[in-house]
Amino acid sequence: MPKNIYESAAYEASSLDGCYWPGTCEMPATPALAGEAQVDAAVIGAGFTGLSAALHLARAGMSVAVLDRHGPGWGASGRNGGFACIGGSKLDRAAMIRAHGRGARAAWCHAERAAIDTVARLQAELDIDLDRHSEGEVMLAHSPRAMAALRAEAEATGAEYGVRAEILPPGALAERGMRAEGVHGGMHLPLGFALNPRKYAAGLTRGAQAAGAAVHGGSPVTRIRREGAGYRLETPGGSLRAGRLLLATNGYASDDLPGWMRARYLPVQSSVMVTRVLDAAELAAQGWTSDLMAYDSRHLLHYFRLLPGGRFLFGMRGGIRWTPEAHEAVRRRMRADFAAMFPAWAEVETPFFWSGLANLTRNLVPYIGPLGDWPGAVAAFGYHGNGVAMASWSGQQAAELLLGRRPVLPEFVARPPARFELGPLRRLALGGAYLWYGLQDRR
Repeated sequence: MPKNIYESAAYEASSLDGCYWPGTCEMPATPALAGEAQVDAAVIGAGFTGLSAALHLARAGMSVAVLDRHGPGWGASGRNGGFACIGGSKLDRAAMIRAHGRGARAAWCHAERAAIDTVARLQAELDIDLDRHSEGEVMLAHSPRAMAALRAEAEATGAEYGVRAEILPPGALAERGMRAEGVHGGMHLPLGFALNPRKYAAGLTRGAQAAGAAVHGGSPVTRIRREGAGYRLETPGGSLRAGRLLLATNGYASDDLPGWMRARYLPVQSSVMVTRVLDAAELAAQGWTSDLMAYDSRHLLHYFRLLPGGRFLFGMRGGIRWTPEAHEAVRRRMRADFAAMFPAWAEVETPFFWSGLANLTRNLVPYIGPLGDWPGAVAAFGYHGNGVAMASWSGQQAAELLLGRRPVLPEFVARPPARFELGPLRRLALGGAYLWYGLQDRR
C-alpha cells in the first residue's frame, strides 16, 4: 500500500464531501484503466500539473495516458480557492535573493507571470467557462507593522513584475467595497484573476482528451517498475507500459511511489468554507462588495473573495490531523476568524466546508526535474498553496523535459529538493511551526 503521511481518510473519495465546487459542473467521463495498455508517456495525477502536461504532450504527437486515484480535479486542483495569481514559493524577495541571487529572483518573477499567462492562454484555446473575475489581487495588512512593510515594498514589488502596485489606506479600501475589521490598509497588485477550479480542471480534461490523451479515473498506481527502457505502472484494474513518466501527485504523493520521493514533500492542510448567497443589503451592511480576490498578511493567512452569484468564500491554513474532531476544531476557528473580520455576517450560514492538501518542499520552492536517476522520468510538485497558475505552467515545463527540449526554468526550480527531517514523522513538526507563526502573526 502507498505510504501516505496523513490519516487514510485524507485520500478517500469522501474527503471531498462538503466541497462547493463539485455542484457547479460535471466532469468528463474518465473510465478506469482496464487490462494492458501502452503509451509513449504516462502521467500520474490528474490535477492541473498532470492535465497540463498531458495536453501539451498530446499536442506534440505523443500517445499519453493519465492515471488518477479518483479522477480529474479530485485533489487540491479541484478543491482550492480558485486564485490564479503570483506565488508558488514560500521564500520572500529578500530570502530568495540571499539564497539564489538577483538574477534567479528575476527569473522567478518572470515564471510567476508566465504561469498566470498559461492559465489565460489555456482558457482561451480550450474555450473554458471559468466564472472568471477579479483584476489582480489585494493583500490586506493585519497590523500597522505589516502595513508599514507594504508601503516600503510596494515600489520594488511593482518594478519586479512590471506593474504598478497601488497602496490602499483603510478609507480607500472601504470606498472600493473592501471593508473588513482589523485591517490597516492594503496593496493591490493587478496580476492574476479568480476562477472556478473545478470548471478549469474539467476544461483541461476535455482539452487533453480532444488532443488524444487517455484520462483514467479510479486508477490508483500501486506499483511502478522499471521495465526495459521504460516503465510499467500497475493499478487495481490494469497495467500500463510507458517509455516516459511524469509524477504529478503533489500533496497527495506517497513516500514509496517511487522511493526517491521519500520525505521530499510535506503536505499541509488548507480549509475553505462558502456561505449561502448574500443579498445586496447584506453585502452593503458589511461593506464588502468588491469581486477582487484578497488575502491577509499573516503567516497563517486567510484568503477570501466574493463569488459570482453572491456567495462568499473564506479559507485559511492550519490543521495537522485528518480526523472528524480535528476538522470540527478547524471549522470553529474559521467561523470565529470569519466573524471577527466580517462581523455583519457573523450569523450567516456557511453550508459548505472542506479541506485539502497543499504541498511544501524543504527548499521552499517548486521542483520540476528528473525523478531521481530514472531515465525519461520527471517530477513536478511543491507549489506552497499557490498552485492554480504555477501547477499549470509546471505541467507545461515538465512536458518540455519529457519531449527532450530545454524549458526555461529558474535554476533553483530544477534543483532536487532536500529531504525533510523526521522522515515519515515530519508532519509532527507542523504543530510547532504553526505555534511559532501564530505568535508572529500577533505582531
